[in-house]
Parts: sequence; structure tokens; C-alpha cells
Amino acid sequence: MLALDHIAVACETLDEGRGWVENVLGVSLAPGGKHAHFGTHNLLLGLADGLYLEVIAIDPDAASAARPRWFDLDRFSGPPRIGNWICRSDALLSDLEHLPGAGNPVELRRGDLRWRMAVPETGILPFDNCHPAIMAWDGDLHPAARLPESGCRLSELVISHPQAPQISARLAPFLDEVVLRYEVGAPGLRASFETPSGPRHLG
Repeated sequence: MLALDHIAVACETLDEGRGWVENVLGVSLAPGGKHAHFGTHNLLLGLADGLYLEVIAIDPDAASAARPRWFDLDRFSGPPRIGNWICRSDALLSDLEHLPGAGNPVELRRGDLRWRMAVPETGILPFDNCHPAIMAWDGDLHPAARLPESGCRLSELVISHPQAPQISARLAPFLDEVVLRYEVGAPGLRASFETPSGPRHLG
């Protein structure tokens, strides 16, 4: 089975991503770290219910990646936006057999965190990146447990795509999350949050 783990905001630079998210949600992001394998770095925001928000960009100080970067960051341009949603699996290899195109597991680490993320060879997930990235945490450590409380809660994640019913049907046997809504429309993701300043939205 799958469960929503976190949401990723893509940006050209972390400063741009930080400015956008902090301005919209009215809270401060926490330091993240670097992902040497893909040449990226991030900032994090703890959410209620064990979720978190990740702001991620190509690290300008990193060496060139040996393969296309995850989250399709090699092709990213424009203002910050929600680029991906990530689900954790309790049976990664089995779930990936039933979700063709989601990619093959890559073993990753940051500090004492260990995880495996399924990444397509192109870095591009099915359905114009509206399909979730699938991962598994190795061990009991999870970033959300280490982040300060922000007072923010994800209330809805909308997956918009011309083939939204097909995405929903494909994931239904593995994923049951009340915050998810599938909508026929242009490809994209948007999320609604309850924050200390009231309802806020990221697209």
C-alpha cells in the first residue's frame, strides 16, 4: 500500500522557492540538505499528520549529475510551483511492478536518513509528472519527525490532468487518501493548507 509522504515545490533557486512559500503560507522554512546523487538541495516545512513540504532546486555548487535529475528538475523553468507529490510504499518493489513508468529504485542518503526513490530514467514521471513519485524509507527515521511544528495542515491536494480519471483508477488499489482530489484539466498540482493565518493555497 501507498501513503502520501510529502509534497515537493520545484524552483530555479532555493531563495525563490523560500520566498514564495514563506510569503504565501506565512511561516518559515527549516534547513534541509544536499542530495549529492542528483545534485540538488532543499528546504523543509513540517506539516500536521506526519507530512512535510519540500522546496527543492538544482544545487549550483554540485557537480553535474550523472543521469537526469529526479522531479524533472533538468527541464524546470519559471516561477516556483508544486512539481511533484511523493508517496511512500510498504512494499516498494511489488508496488512498482503494478505502476509501470514510475521508475526504478535508487538508494539515497542524507546524513543519517536512508531511503529508496523510484526515478524514471528520463526523470519524468507518467502523466506529465502528475503521477506520484514512489519511495520507501529505510529504517525508522523520517524528516517530518525532526521538523519544528509550523501550525500548517494540508487540507487538499488536487491532481489536475486531462486523464485524471485514469490516474485515479490506476492508484485506487494502492492509495486511499482523503486529502486527494483528481480533476480533469491542464496538467498540474495545487494544494490547500490551513495555516496560523488562515486558509492558504499553493499551485
